[in-house]
Amino acid sequence: MDQPRLNYTDESLFGKEITLTNCDREPIHIPGSVQPYGFLLCLDPKTHRVVQVSANVQDYLGLPPQELIDAGLDRLLGPERLAEVETLLPTLNETPKLHGVRLDHVAGQPFFKFILHRYDELLWVELEPVADDPAGAINLPVLNTTLSQMIEADTLQAFCQHTVEQVRGIIGFDRVMMYRFGADESGEVVAEDHAPGLEPFLGLHYPATDIPQQARVMYLKNWLRFIPDVSYAPVPLVPVRNPDTGRPPDMTHAVLRSVSPIHIQYLQNMGVTASMSISLIQDGKLWGMILGHHYSGPRLVGYELRDMCVFVGKTFSALLKGKEEREDQAYQLRIRENQLRLFDLLTESPNFIEGLYQHRPNLLDVIDCGGAAICFEGEIVLLGNTPTRSQVQELAHWMQEHVTQDVFYTNSYAQQNPAGRAFRASASGILGISLAKQPGDYVFWFRPELIQTVTWAGQQQKAEVLQDGQLHLSPRQSFESWKQSVEDTAAPWKPIEIRAAREIRLHISDIRLNVFNELQARAISLARLNTELARSNEELDSFAYVASHDLKEPLRGIHNYSLFLLEDYTDKLDADGTAKLQTLVRLSQRMEALIDSLLQLSRVGRLELAVEDVDVNQVLAGVADLLQPRLEQTGTTLRVEGQLPTLRADRVRLGEILNNLLTNAMRYNDKPEKYVTVGLAAGEVRSPKGPLNLADFHVLYVRDNGIGIDPKHFETIFRLFKRLHSQEKYGGSTGAGLAIVKKMVEKHGGEVWLESVPGRGTTFFFSLSKHL
Repeated sequence: MDQPRLNYTDESLFGKEITLTNCDREPIHIPGSVQPYGFLLCLDPKTHRVVQVSANVQDYLGLPPQELIDAGLDRLLGPERLAEVETLLPTLNETPKLHGVRLDHVAGQPFFKFILHRYDELLWVELEPVADDPAGAINLPVLNTTLSQMIEADTLQAFCQHTVEQVRGIIGFDRVMMYRFGADESGEVVAEDHAPGLEPFLGLHYPATDIPQQARVMYLKNWLRFIPDVSYAPVPLVPVRNPDTGRPPDMTHAVLRSVSPIHIQYLQNMGVTASMSISLIQDGKLWGMILGHHYSGPRLVGYELRDMCVFVGKTFSALLKGKEEREDQAYQLRIRENQLRLFDLLTESPNFIEGLYQHRPNLLDVIDCGGAAICFEGEIVLLGNTPTRSQVQELAHWMQEHVTQDVFYTNSYAQQNPAGRAFRASASGILGISLAKQPGDYVFWFRPELIQTVTWAGQQQKAEVLQDGQLHLSPRQSFESWKQSVEDTAAPWKPIEIRAAREIRLHISDIRLNVFNELQARAISLARLNTELARSNEELDSFAYVASHDLKEPLRGIHNYSLFLLEDYTDKLDADGTAKLQTLVRLSQRMEALIDSLLQLSRVGRLELAVEDVDVNQVLAGVADLLQPRLEQTGTTLRVEGQLPTLRADRVRLGEILNNLLTNAMRYNDKPEKYVTVGLAAGEVRSPKGPLNLADFHVLYVRDNGIGIDPKHFETIFRLFKRLHSQEKYGGSTGAGLAIVKKMVEKHGGEVWLESVPGRGTTFFFSLSKHL
């Protein structure tokens, strides 16, 4: 039985000029014309007589259209072939069937592909001539490979990429890409395969208006749309209106259906000469499309290969949900594993709040986000890329006044509170949980703006152009990229992430209850622990004294007596004996340096910062005076870029940081002209953890033109006693300097990292919090 006709356009526009002001209502299902790479016969389903025919039948059969009107298929087919087709006609529905037939009663007896279906109270017979093209045959091994790659793809991205590559291999177009539609119906190119030399479209976004609603409905009904020659001239039906219904026939499922002139102009503006689209449908909705563009002239792809592409599209659609669920399951598993490990840390940690951020995994590992914050008992802990402490505090106040639920989430905080625009770059999206009934205790996860600027393929507005002296609306005349700001919106929080946040809140609540029950017992033990701690500190001080005095004294004796032996007995020792004494001298110096490094490192961890206003220029000048002999000895020039700031820091620790970094810069440099530069970083600064907000941090750097460091060592060089070179090279070192720098910087609420190219120098950056 025929399905009801599509009814989503204004059919009164049939035969009228279609412009950009009315194209969203264009009745594309009743164009009244076909593309000329074949011809069309419409038959009465009862009499099987021709009621309409495309005007180009003359070009293919040498017969005028009127000669076929009211004729049967016996006008073209002999008895045997007619019987074959007549057998198919009662079985037809909207899904086309292919049947190859020779036209016995036409001059030359040409062979045509009959594409038959039933729709809108008509039997549709579309005829495409058979081309002698071996490339048009279906290659079953290729199809098997295609399906294998699609099935075996372990990620959604690989799944999409394999699909476009295989479709391009089938149809031979210059470009095949895959759109994925968003919630706002805009499209994004998520996979692409194209000929060398073409500009890539991967990652570009397209406005929803590129595909009008009536076209989207059409794509749900008809999986494939093919235009072998974009410059074709539409061929009208004869007569244009069905004599029985008085209206043009609904060509929704017709292979040869002529397409919208607006769409043709759109393709021509992009330089496309042939086009093919394949629908991708999930749960009855248009998930996306596979789109092929050809630029080097018309390209006719045989019906069998087109049908093979439809098969690929349907296979993709059938497998799609499983691929998405597999990715979701992998993410859920990662969340669950990190969540359980975090729970263990919370339970084991003496201070459960520290368990949220001091170890791995921490809050940043449980949920995909840019940063996180903990507000607890008046303290604020920041992780990753976050708003400032004052902004987080304002957020907590806003939550107290406006949010009653225990779990709050939004992907556009600025839409709920305009003050959020001030930190939208780091926290357009917020997921927050309340830790207690009393106000002020929260955990927040932050997501930055999804895209600061989205690159769209061409302007979203429709251009106005002059044609024949009159102003006409036209599709976009240029396919050049432009950027449209997308503000205040982050990637939405997934249900699994919201559930994870809720479970973390409940787990913290359980821990706090246990903590409350143990408070009295812990209070009693605290006094005892404090006494033991004081005694331990005294013992540590004693150990430090022994390490710095008692252990160093015998080392100095060993060192000095070894020198005496070298001076007094060198002429009595052989070369081997002299070498052993020299080794003893070096080893004693080495042990003394190691003891000094251990002592310094232990002091960094135990001593509190003496924070004051510090002029970095003065500190650097003092360090330079101390290092002046070494600077002159190595021929190193010290430069300062710009005016260094005055900041809150521990003056002595800051001097030690600069001393260590300048010493390394001089040591690891084999250039004839050596220089080291100290300056204040400005503009956009990004550490390995993400962008730094310069409203919260001072970022200083020490840059040299030395030997450089291979990127694979960027993390390991900060480990204690880690050296990249042997003792004999570059003057030797204990390998403790950078470990000490890292610990001192972290004491200042900052981080240290580097950029380097082997052979071209190294820049060490370190940040210092502005909120000390």
